[in-house]
Amino acid sequence: MKSPVRPERSEAESKDALSKDALSRTEMEFEPESSRVSLIDGVHRSPSMAVLVVTGGGSRAVADLLTVPGASRTVLEAWAPYGERSLTEFLGAAPRQAVSVETASAMARKARERAVRLRPRADAPVMGVACTAALATDRPRRGDHRAHVAVCAGETVTVHSVTLEKGVRSREAEERAVADLVLFAVGRACGVESLACDALLPREQVRVQAIWALPAFVWVG
Repeated sequence: MKSPVRPERSEAESKDALSKDALSRTEMEFEPESSRVSLIDGVHRSPSMAVLVVTGGGSRAVADLLTVPGASRTVLEAWAPYGERSLTEFLGAAPRQAVSVETASAMARKARERAVRLRPRADAPVMGVACTAALATDRPRRGDHRAHVAVCAGETVTVHSVTLEKGVRSREAEERAVADLVLFAVGRACGVESLACDALLPREQVRVQAIWALPAFVWVG
């Protein structure tokens, strides 16, 4: 018995099928990007303005915010005090630990102080956004890969913290996950509804806490 012969597709049908397949794959690939752009667009449409400061990770979130049209309505300025002395100068004192809830909180408070000075109107709502992180690098890291994202919009600071699984992502992928956490925290502060960070794995739970007291610092001798 002969096997059934499938009719050959015309050249036009083949091209159409390839185009549909490519479109389907493109839509799947860009679905997280579309959600990200939608979130940022909502942030830009809100009245809140921000000063952002990142160290150790989270810089991609700044680029994301600046890439979507309308960034001038949101971003007042962005800082990246990456070196130890640079971070100390930004804070005015040396933190006991660079990657900690306390340091993220202090960074956010300093950022909001700058936002208050830089806002175009005295009644414009402003916030300080900070991220401090320890991510994959070109040498083995003994401690956890982790990030703390803080948002200060008033008397309290809300800190989102996560510990990433080691050895399962590239540095770029870890940066993407932390940047999405920054955007998620900014979105919440602006009242923009968004899904939890898709880039995080199921076991990577985000811990949220409110910080009231100013953190303690030690000066560099």
